[in-house]
Amino acid sequence: MSDQNQFQLLRERRFLPFFLTQALGAFNDNVFKNALVILVAFLTTQLSVADVNFYTNLAAALFILPFLLFSATSGQLSDKFDKARLAQLVKVLEITIMIVACAGFLGRNIPLLLGMLFMMGLHSTLFGPLKYGLLPQVLDDRELVGGNGLIEMATFLAILLGTILGAGLIRVDGWGAWLVGGTTIGIAVVGLFCALAMPKAPAVDPGLKLNWNPLTETWRNLNHIRSNRTVFLSCLGISWFWFYGSIYFTQLPNYTKEVLGGNPGVYTMLLAVFSIGIGAGSILCERLSGHKVEIGLVPFGSIGMTVFGADLYFAHPHTSGELGLDVAAMLGQPHIWRVLIDLVLMAIFSGFFIVPLFALIQARSEPARRSRVIAANNILNALFMVVAAALSGVLLNKVGLSIPGLLLATALMNAVVAVYIYTLVPEFLLRFIDWVLIHTFYRIRTSGLENIPDEGAVLLVCNHISFLDPLVIMGCVHRPVRFVTYYKIFQMPFLRFVFRAAKAIPIAGFKEDPEIMRRAFEEVDKELAEGNIVCIFPEGGITHDGQIQGFRPGVEKILARRPVPVVPLALRGLWGSIFSRRDSALGRLRVPRRFWSKIELVAGPAVPAAEATAAVLEAEVRDMRGDAA
Repeated sequence: MSDQNQFQLLRERRFLPFFLTQALGAFNDNVFKNALVILVAFLTTQLSVADVNFYTNLAAALFILPFLLFSATSGQLSDKFDKARLAQLVKVLEITIMIVACAGFLGRNIPLLLGMLFMMGLHSTLFGPLKYGLLPQVLDDRELVGGNGLIEMATFLAILLGTILGAGLIRVDGWGAWLVGGTTIGIAVVGLFCALAMPKAPAVDPGLKLNWNPLTETWRNLNHIRSNRTVFLSCLGISWFWFYGSIYFTQLPNYTKEVLGGNPGVYTMLLAVFSIGIGAGSILCERLSGHKVEIGLVPFGSIGMTVFGADLYFAHPHTSGELGLDVAAMLGQPHIWRVLIDLVLMAIFSGFFIVPLFALIQARSEPARRSRVIAANNILNALFMVVAAALSGVLLNKVGLSIPGLLLATALMNAVVAVYIYTLVPEFLLRFIDWVLIHTFYRIRTSGLENIPDEGAVLLVCNHISFLDPLVIMGCVHRPVRFVTYYKIFQMPFLRFVFRAAKAIPIAGFKEDPEIMRRAFEEVDKELAEGNIVCIFPEGGITHDGQIQGFRPGVEKILARRPVPVVPLALRGLWGSIFSRRDSALGRLRVPRRFWSKIELVAGPAVPAAEATAAVLEAEVRDMRGDAA
């Protein structure tokens, strides 16, 4: 499984029809929206500038309004009914909308088209919780990041291609309305056939009693996600991404025209660079995360978003005016290459930021309420985008910021928000530090991690080779792990921050400090009682010779008090690194001699508490470790 490529999912019926259904829906949204924008802004000559501005802003509001009004209801529907069946009904709705919209394009009936835009917003609202709620049902944990990456890639490429196609078709003299109407109906029909090919996705909460009051249900969903701190702050992180991204997306046309002096072709080029960058970042997440939900990528992503978002200001801080430069002329300008590099790298790091957050919400939400959690997230997203639009207007029109100044301010706000979130949930920053350290020094191969249950209390026991052993295990196990650590290691300057953030449990020998030992066993029992994972190193210390020492009976004391399953772990390949005691034993200078060396973490089948003696567990770990110290 560790070598599986995410693109293999596109060969499987459990994923491909759904993937095509959602991609075609996003594509059709943008063909329709941009054809309408071009019709209003350029092709309806009787409209004044004020009318154009009014209809443009009204269109944006009408599309986002259903997310605020109907997300709570759509989340309930996705939890209560078969998601494949719901997808098919949503596609029937889409076909109906596009048939009516075709008549609107033919008659250039702007109010009717705006009404259909509202309905397409409803279509997207219904599909959002279904989309992200379905993924954990059809994918296992090691496919979740890759699946989300493919979905995000397809979404942003659909936005790009839909924007280009919609703007191009409506401009065809004499045939524009027919081409847009026929194309959008055709895409909706193909989407329905893809939805019909989706296998059944049984309801996760068929007994749910629907609450049709959107206000009370919205409030109930928001209160629910607040009860899970990590999920709630992940939702806020995703909403911040849409705040940040909507400002850049909204300002990109004016940035192209007024700052760079480019024509619509240059805007399309910048949009393409941005969309392809997010798609690339989304796809790269699977490789960088090692096929697991790696939230350490989130701080990595936020750093890149801030650095390259801010550098857009310094790449071109002054306004060029409307020069009407085409793509060829623009590429001849010396500043454009820095702008393009900033845009693509900012977009790639945005992919690193958003994909793990979506996967984390899916992995840590209660399955029976997952779609309602996604619905609550969508409501927050919509609110953040409304605030982004209002704040942009204030900063541009009242404060007097330039467009580059607004983008710089947004990038700096991103840094402040990121630091705030990572202060509230140190797990994000901790996993980032862990990810950087481990991927700098090691290439990790894992096997048997499916033996660690997805929920419920479990005790992990592992051989102890180096000071980095907890970080290696932490980076490989997708659930938070509480480590029992020798109290003097717990007090080391850098490791103290890591272990405190990870809620590690300091321990000492009975003769050394009986009170610390007593508190450690109390804390271990408390964590297991709360259904968490606890990891201990039963040798009692880091090996001095690379060999496994005898397991001490403390594990039996833990299990006598709280009988839980025990999963034995074995680390291979860490002996000889600067973080082991090999150099200390040889009296050599402790400096790195190898980077990116191969190590392994192996997990064996769970051992029932009644059979899990120190001797049995030691034999299991020795057998798994073999000769590879």
